[in-house]
Amino acid sequence: MYETIIIGGGPAAVAAGVYAARKQIKTALFASQIGGQSVVSDGIENWIGEEVISGPDLAIKLKKHLESQKDNIDLHIGENVDKVNKKEDGTFEVVVGEDIYETKTVLVCSGGRHRRLGVPGESDFEGRGVAFCATCDAPFFKDKDVAVVGGGNSGLEAVVDLIKYANKVYLIARKPDGGLRGDPVTQAEIMNSDKVEIIYESNASAVVGEAMVTGLKYKKNDSDEEHEIAVQGVFVEIGSVPNSEIVGEFVDTDDWSNIKVNFENQETSCPGVFAAGDVTNSAYRQNNIAVGDAIKALLSAHEYLKKNQ
Repeated sequence: MYETIIIGGGPAAVAAGVYAARKQIKTALFASQIGGQSVVSDGIENWIGEEVISGPDLAIKLKKHLESQKDNIDLHIGENVDKVNKKEDGTFEVVVGEDIYETKTVLVCSGGRHRRLGVPGESDFEGRGVAFCATCDAPFFKDKDVAVVGGGNSGLEAVVDLIKYANKVYLIARKPDGGLRGDPVTQAEIMNSDKVEIIYESNASAVVGEAMVTGLKYKKNDSDEEHEIAVQGVFVEIGSVPNSEIVGEFVDTDDWSNIKVNFENQETSCPGVFAAGDVTNSAYRQNNIAVGDAIKALLSAHEYLKKNQ
């Protein structure tokens, strides 16, 4: 019987793991890998304490810090949690393949996964022109015309990555001119590039091609008329879907499947289950905030354990 099990491998989960080890809470951590969604970032400039650090380098540092505490925490890297079951006595079962681990509390830091457009051709051309990571795949589109779908931070950062390689970059944004949601510095870099053309008030409607992608269809917000641009690549950058299914049967979520938490202590609707990071209904998807919330969650779980011994 563990006192807590941490699910996830991003900055939030690692921070919780380090704090759990230092509190000498009997803990296990399960993660497919260490680093989280930021592992694909070329340069992170807002991680406190680092002027700039790449996603892979951040992952190395996170893993090193976590492993320095391995005498006080059981690490299961490369193992995914399939499901969490709530038991009648208020404890929990964490299912990992054919194995079951028991715990008194659970800390869900499982993050999210890429949100998809859900339009014709997206799945058909995945890996054949449709991509979800500009940092990973931008070099494959050298001197080609590409489209990025998404006007938030991830979309704008994808455009910046692609400017270095592509011949032309179309940005498909739902908002009107002036409505991009990315940070001002990134917006300025995009606006100053003669490679970028922004198509405002539009939504992607289909990816077209033969063996590979040859174009992207889109519709203006106020019209059913379909337009098409000739591109050899389509980057889908419209945010993420929370990995909340593992506790979804007994924990309250919002309309977007984000786990609802009390931000005073990060507790969910189920006593003993805490959550932090991109899997929650936090208004901000930021590593620094996720780390703070995860530490708060772990300390709250510690208090919960003391009260329920």
